[in-house]
Amino acid sequence: MLPPAPLQRTLDGFRALQLARETFDIEAAAVLGLRERLGLAFLDAVQRMLSARGRVVVMGMGKSGHVGRKIAATLASTGTPAFFVHPGEASHGDLGMVTAGDVVLAISNSGESDELAAIVPTLRRLGVTLVAMTGRAESMLARHADMVLDSAVDQEACPLNLAPTASTTAQMALG
Repeated sequence: MLPPAPLQRTLDGFRALQLARETFDIEAAAVLGLRERLGLAFLDAVQRMLSARGRVVVMGMGKSGHVGRKIAATLASTGTPAFFVHPGEASHGDLGMVTAGDVVLAISNSGESDELAAIVPTLRRLGVTLVAMTGRAESMLARHADMVLDSAVDQEACPLNLAPTASTTAQMALG
């Protein structure tokens, strides 16, 4: 018996290169767009993180959570005590890792994550500094934050404008 023939994929190489270049353009525009929006909130967030009595606690759901893990790791690698707490786990006991001297960096493109919304009141009661990194300045997260880092993008690289592509690239760069 012969093994099955390998599946043949057709690839239009020129189209693939065109799409890759368009993706780079979209993501580069997302990062460059951040440059003009940097302001006092960014300076204040950096100063608060550097002078915190506690640690920087990074939170985010989904793809923003993946970005948050990387930001926390980079902060820790560069000498700023930092770690990641999953917002879903926070409401099931992990919020106990957050103390009054901490700075919480909450990342959410929409700023409406149910898991973050559930723990924001407790974060406020703890008296932590809450920094929101969001693409929506009018969101729940932004309204409750001490400072807002604007990570909005005009367009995702996803052809359906659904998958977080440029928005997560912008979050990573801003982080």
